Amino acid sequence: MATSLPRVLTALVVSLVAAAGAACAPGTSSGARTPSTGQSSSGQASSGQASSGSAAAPGQATQLLNELTVRPEGSMSGYSRERFPHWKTVEGKCDTREAVLKRDGRNVRTDDNCKATAGEWTSPYDGETWTNAADVDIDHMVPLANAWRSGAADWTDEQRQKFANDLDHHQLFAVTDNVNQAKGDQGPESWKPPLTTYWCTYAGYWIEVKHAYRLSVNDKEKAALLEMLGHC
Repeated sequence: MATSLPRVLTALVVSLVAAAGAACAPGTSSGARTPSTGQSSSGQASSGQASSGSAAAPGQATQLLNELTVRPEGSMSGYSRERFPHWKTVEGKCDTREAVLKRDGRNVRTDDNCKATAGEWTSPYDGETWTNAADVDIDHMVPLANAWRSGAADWTDEQRQKFANDLDHHQLFAVTDNVNQAKGDQGPESWKPPLTTYWCTYAGYWIEVKHAYRLSVNDKEKAALLEMLGHC
């Protein structure tokens, strides 16, 4: 169901990547957990897609946001995670989760089944770096249930599978596990990353995904995204 990115969306993504690291500096976290013994360090930007910095051109993101349909969220009737088949095999024995761990990590080593056995993963949401893959979840930027309520309920299972395994847009990120769990299926009107310096980037990526999949936003969600773009 994803459409090709318009030129203005491509420009937004380029500007986000060009500012890498600027928005992921430590020191502005609002309550991430104390890292486990698997942690090696914190506050350094990841080398993968998830480390991309804050938007240099919030006006472009605002333009894309204004193109989204604004309407109340739909119901959860009929929803289950199984309606979004995820972690499909993408190459050899590697599934989508393992592909993201390899992409977003540093010095990642895997076993014969493509399971990560070593590496470093810096969560862009809270700035913490982990050396145990068990401390890392793969977050859907736009959660599956949120997508269901904003248009994905009308998709085919094949379209939902594409969304749940999307490696082409800024939809999948390796993040601290309990930060991902705290986010759940909430939109930015009720949950924002602990690192306020990441708010601009987060809003830009959220808008990118919703625009690419023609998903709607609600009034409070749109207002929250505009507020977050104010941190650019």
